[in-house]
Amino acid sequence: MSTQRTLVCPATTPTSRRDAPAGYAIRPCRPADTEALGRLYFESYDPGTASATYEDALTDVRASFAGDYGELWQNASLVATSSDQQIVAALLLVVRAPWPDTPDCPFIIELFTDRLHRRRGLARTLVRGTQAAIAGADDTRLALRVSGDNEPALALYQQLGFKDWVPA
Repeated sequence: MSTQRTLVCPATTPTSRRDAPAGYAIRPCRPADTEALGRLYFESYDPGTASATYEDALTDVRASFAGDYGELWQNASLVATSSDQQIVAALLLVVRAPWPDTPDCPFIIELFTDRLHRRRGLARTLVRGTQAAIAGADDTRLALRVSGDNEPALALYQQLGFKDWVPA
């Protein structure tokens, strides 16, 4: 099993939310999305990586909305929808992560994309949209955890300015 890396992106002030790739729309997530997010969360990973079953994934998404992983920042937690209004990517952000070994700033607890919609700029668009949504907050840094062997995700985060977090 690979080591988890905590990454942080310095404060940025995007001038505007990046437009969604053609054929997609970006909007804040809402509680009514719970079941669709649970299914997407389960199907976005290899079996057992994030959740063993759809029910486990759904429970995890419900826990996110309930605040079990920190207060969900709903206006900055975004989903990408396809032309048929299906949620195909999601970014869930909490105001602060509850874990003592994380930076004291907004924290991306999940970022996942449907396998059929990867490599289209959705994750990048969601991160940039979240940065725009939190612009003006007290702390506009973003942090997250990623598996150290997830090379595509690490490459994306590095391109977006994330660096390894070193506790003070």
